[in-house]
Amino acid sequence: MDWTVATYLAYLLVAVPLTVWVAHTLSSNGRVFLEDVFTGSEALAHAVNRLLVVGFYLLNLGFVSLYLRSGTDVSDLRGLLEQLSVKIGVVTLVLGVVHFLNIWVFSAMRRRQRMDSFRSAPVAPQGYVAPFAPQTPYPAPGR
Repeated sequence: MDWTVATYLAYLLVAVPLTVWVAHTLSSNGRVFLEDVFTGSEALAHAVNRLLVVGFYLLNLGFVSLYLRSGTDVSDLRGLLEQLSVKIGVVTLVLGVVHFLNIWVFSAMRRRQRMDSFRSAPVAPQGYVAPFAPQTPYPAPGR
């Protein structure tokens, strides 16, 4: 008996719900992070969150689909489990890499936004201040 089709079905029954669960978890927990990155624009944070989820689905479900095909025939239950463990392991690693790339990009954006907030004056100017003019000139160097 050929177990290749059963391997494909088991792979899809694990990989697709895993991808959906990870996307849902990242979306719901990442919303707070994105609201901090896009300070003052909650609508922009929600829009970016939705776009990230769509991109996550496209990227990962595309990978799951492309990685479905097996190079060898699966002849027994042992082969099914071995093939399935490799496929699910690779899918899990790809999901993790994509997640950490997203975190890295948004951490960089957050860091840049915070650095930009330090560059602006904490208080608006209140009026004109005359430049400081010293009473006695400084001596020239070497005298």
